[in-house]
Amino acid sequence: MGRMTNAAGSPPAPTVARLTEADAAKQRGLRRMKALATGLLAAVAIVYALATAAEHGGAGPWAGYVAAAAEAGMVGALADWFAVTALFRRPLGLPIPHTAIIPTKKDQLGESLGDFVGENFLSEQVVTDKLASLGLSRRAAAWLSSPEHADRVTAELATAVRGGLTVLRDADVQAVLAEAITRRAEATEISPPLGRLLARTVADGGHRRFVDLVLAQAQDWLVKHREAVLAAVEGGAPGWTPRFVDRRVGDRVHRELLRFVQEMRASREHPAREALDRFLADFADKLQHDEATRARMERLKTESLARPEVQELIASAWAAVRAMVLTAAEDEHSALRARARAAVLSLGTRLTADDRLRAKLDGWVTDAALHVVTGYRREITSLISDTIASWDARSTSRKIELHIGRDLQFIRLNGTVIGSLAGLLIHALTRVAGG
Repeated sequence: MGRMTNAAGSPPAPTVARLTEADAAKQRGLRRMKALATGLLAAVAIVYALATAAEHGGAGPWAGYVAAAAEAGMVGALADWFAVTALFRRPLGLPIPHTAIIPTKKDQLGESLGDFVGENFLSEQVVTDKLASLGLSRRAAAWLSSPEHADRVTAELATAVRGGLTVLRDADVQAVLAEAITRRAEATEISPPLGRLLARTVADGGHRRFVDLVLAQAQDWLVKHREAVLAAVEGGAPGWTPRFVDRRVGDRVHRELLRFVQEMRASREHPAREALDRFLADFADKLQHDEATRARMERLKTESLARPEVQELIASAWAAVRAMVLTAAEDEHSALRARARAAVLSLGTRLTADDRLRAKLDGWVTDAALHVVTGYRREITSLISDTIASWDARSTSRKIELHIGRDLQFIRLNGTVIGSLAGLLIHALTRVAGG
């Protein structure tokens, strides 16, 4: 596993492992345990001195037993003090080999810890078994089936939508939409599908309702704007014609136009309607099969897309959609949020009842987790090794000692007690063997 380097190619400067408030509490506990272990060592040393003096003063056999027990206790305490201290620093500052193990082997320990985690916690079998035992799909089904949780999911989705729309710049979205729509439209020839649509519409008579609507509007306009027709005729007449003649001609034109429109409305077999049907059918055929017509439609499409009005229409459409979605997301009683909530509840119900769907969901989750584990195991474990490698040796040793040092002090206490008992037993056996 490679060590991290800075831009110059050399390893980065070690950083100090910061101590947290919890570390400060552990430090106080460690000091108390060190004081207790050292105090016990001092106590057995005093007992040893007093018992030895008593033995030499003729106090009796008991003094030898006490002195032997105290002496062995001191040896055990000192040996265990040396072993514990050698993990974190050099005892008494002496350059004794194989001491200060953690500071000198910090990087190797970090790599070993990363490998240990990768092999024993991020293996494919461990991940698969753990996910299988969790039953994620069944838990998700039960959770999503609750109306309270569905409300929470809907609220979180609404918050995410609002946040996403707030972060997005309208100009960027409009540019992307305009480019996507323009590219899609330019890549697709519209004449054949437009011709087929028009042919089906004419064959089904769907265009007749539109013609009826246009004729009705035309009739209403002619009835309400008779003077406009008369003024148009009079304005186009030669200057030498009498005014009353122009008036009568205009009136006749108005009556004929109105009669023509009324007759078209009244009869579906009107020649003008039949002519319109033939024109539309012929135009639909040309849109599909006439190269010249198709080329003209493509040019018209390209010119229309390039017009500023079309781009402004796309921009205004995005603004309208954005405002609509934001309003719906903020309103707890909007149709959008109601449908989202119903969809969440429906998903929970389906997951609860459908074993195959749950199995499929569990398979997706397992596949995704295995992909991450197999593809990025080294990157994940390197977080451990690289972080430890980036710490300076002294603070790393100190931080580790804070976490395990208090328990290690029990080794010193046990060494003192066990050493004393062993010394007492050895002394007793020696006296018995010697008669």
